[in-house]
Amino acid sequence: MKIIRATYLGMCFGVRDAIALAETQAQEQPLTILGDLVHNETVLTDLRAQGIRIAQRADQVKTRNVMITAHGASQKTIQHVRGQGLEIFEATCPLVHYAHRSVRQLVSEGYHPIIIGKRDHVEVRGVTEDLVAFDVVLNEADVERLNERPRFGIASQTTQPIERVRHLVRCIEKKFPQSEVRFIDTVCQPTKLRQNAAVELAKNCDVVIVIGGEHSNNTHELVATCSKHCSRVHHIQSAEELRIEWFDGVDTTGITAGTSTPDRTIDAVEQWLRLRHRVAQETRTLTIAT
Repeated sequence: MKIIRATYLGMCFGVRDAIALAETQAQEQPLTILGDLVHNETVLTDLRAQGIRIAQRADQVKTRNVMITAHGASQKTIQHVRGQGLEIFEATCPLVHYAHRSVRQLVSEGYHPIIIGKRDHVEVRGVTEDLVAFDVVLNEADVERLNERPRFGIASQTTQPIERVRHLVRCIEKKFPQSEVRFIDTVCQPTKLRQNAAVELAKNCDVVIVIGGEHSNNTHELVATCSKHCSRVHHIQSAEELRIEWFDGVDTTGITAGTSTPDRTIDAVEQWLRLRHRVAQETRTLTIAT
């Protein structure tokens, strides 16, 4: 059996920087992270092992220092935390900051903001909690429920597939031909690279293993993308979840992973495959045009 890794997979720079900041701060003083730093249980377990606490609400924080997650937070939330006398450290990904700035820019220029993404996702809540009026859409049915406005300003959750985002922008333009529609692309480059690589991987494999947290949106999107091009796609969080029967009669297995998946988790999955299928040759990385 051949094993192929996607050209782009695993942790992005925003996640690596957030973890490094949390670990550095925790060495200097007790630290609580407000919410899950990233949506990966392996990473969260590692952080807890270093004495870092995780609280879902500000009133649960028992340390003076608190960290905002890589997904970001609204100014409303940040001010509320500061109002309790806590010192804030921000691990917000710079590309999430860009999404926040883009939405504020659209509102300041008089556009009604539409966010393409999951309404209940922490990143989307962080973007929308400071807004007086807004809409969140994820599919065509959501677009059909929109009310007409003279000007629409559209941005996106950073981990949405860019093809979906562009499709929904076109749907909004078609539904409201008399309205001015402005779109700012806030889908992050790591997401785009991993999505493109996942397409090529799935086209070239009999089975694809997607590694990532149960609650990781970008991982779920990788699963959905791979499933369009490969009929045998399995989402796992660790090598312990692999099943030998998934690979019966398989010639080529592909591996990809979400942006909060540690390198060692990916390596452990590859090692499991190599040991059980006696893969002697080096694992190949698929090369795609970017």
